[in-house]
Amino acid sequence: MRLEELWEQLEARLATWGRTHSPWAVHFNSGSCNGCDIEILATITPRYDLERFGVKIQGSPRHADILVCTGPVTRQARERLLRIYEQMPSPKFVLAVGTCAISGGVFQGCYNVVGRVDAVIPVDMYVPGCPPRPEAIIDGILKLLEKAQAEGVAT
Repeated sequence: MRLEELWEQLEARLATWGRTHSPWAVHFNSGSCNGCDIEILATITPRYDLERFGVKIQGSPRHADILVCTGPVTRQARERLLRIYEQMPSPKFVLAVGTCAISGGVFQGCYNVVGRVDAVIPVDMYVPGCPPRPEAIIDGILKLLEKAQAEGVAT
């Protein structure tokens, strides 16, 4: 019985290590001006090279560990955002990028805007800025991974 417990602990530690050193992220624009989206794309170019940290942008939420959200949540995008979040396997993390995703930004109070991202789904890390620099986005992702590793939770 003791050997089985040790094996389970080892498997959990290996999963945590593997997933925090090679997380996959999916990007969702919930209604922004695309400034933050351009900066997210800049993080995967050779100049900033987000992949050197093991982070890969994935096309499907079913394979992603981190949901990177930009922009305020519009009424039209609300259901899609919820569906994407629910399709992600657990444990999953959400990164809100930009002022609009954090507070609604300049779109706050518009008739078609529900509000910030954390009004719809739980957010684990915030990256402020309008738009945030690629360095800030990379820093936010790395801090999210450190948080996950400290908690012992596999991203």
